Amino acid sequence: MCGGSPQVSITRLVNAPRSVVYQAFTNPDHFALWWGPFDNVLPREEITFDLRSGGSMQWKEFFPSEPAVWTIGRIELKTSIKRYFSMAKCGLLETFQGGFQPFVTRMQIAFYDQGDLATRLEIFQWLPESSAAPTEGGWSEALEKLDAALKI
Repeated sequence: MCGGSPQVSITRLVNAPRSVVYQAFTNPDHFALWWGPFDNVLPREEITFDLRSGGSMQWKEFFPSEPAVWTIGRIELKTSIKRYFSMAKCGLLETFQGGFQPFVTRMQIAFYDQGDLATRLEIFQWLPESSAAPTEGGWSEALEKLDAALKI
């Protein structure tokens, strides 16, 4: 699953400094404001991050018409501009609406300065091919929410 080309590959320019965008991904207070598709709810009290290399991230998302989903990730390597982690997405044992099934994924997220006031995000994700399209749609909505949250 993690060899070869990723099933999801996103490059996006965010109009905020790298340190601010990095905080949006790594500070649970900020992360709760934007992560996930438009209709999800991500309660702050359901997020725990230990962002050391070898640490972990976990959160619980609630969707309007689906069971809650726990996401549990392990930080493989963290540096000043890049964050790599493996995560296992774990939900209830039933099939989620729209055919979504729990799956294991691997993500690489990199943050690059683009001048003083912008950041280039590079997101790569390896996951089952059947989950690629819904995951890419989720990223698109989440990044729109990120843009809106950073304008406040």
